[in-house]
Amino acid sequence: MPALKPNTLFPSDEENAQITAAAYADPDAVPLTDAEWERVKPLLRVGQQSQKQRIAISFDTEIIDYFRARGNDWQSRMNDALKDWLKEHTV
Repeated sequence: MPALKPNTLFPSDEENAQITAAAYADPDAVPLTDAEWERVKPLLRVGQQSQKQRIAISFDTEIIDYFRARGNDWQSRMNDALKDWLKEHTV
């Protein structure tokens, strides 16, 4: 669990019970069943180390503009494009 900010307020047991009851009563916030959690668990990446390495690199402005114009995940898409290039040009 991440570190909490100083002065974080926790609900009392009574408040927690009220919050839980309200959540169960909300048809748009139905809790997941144990079976649903089991299906989701393999998708969680808690504690998984990244295989990426941070470096400083320069690209032409037109290349950066092209990837940035297509959304916030531009760095991941650029990485994927370089991986595709590598597959085609590796001996």
